Amino acid sequence: MDMRELVGRNFARLRREKGLTQEQIESISGFSQQYLSSLERGRRNPTIITLYELAQALGVSHVDLVRPDGKDES
Repeated sequence: MDMRELVGRNFARLRREKGLTQEQIESISGFSQQYLSSLERGRRNPTIITLYELAQALGVSHVDLVRPDGKDES
């Protein structure tokens, strides 16, 4: 699986599990809702700093954003 897709899927799942909207994450993190939407769709290639900041906004470890989720078909 493409790492961008994995990060996007993990981010979206964790955000929903926390009961947060993209707009709420935008307010917490400073990243635009458009950026977050693109990230969730696997269209962004975030830096390690961005991963760390997004994880902080979600209240999770940055490792949670890159952890394989078992849905890799390859």
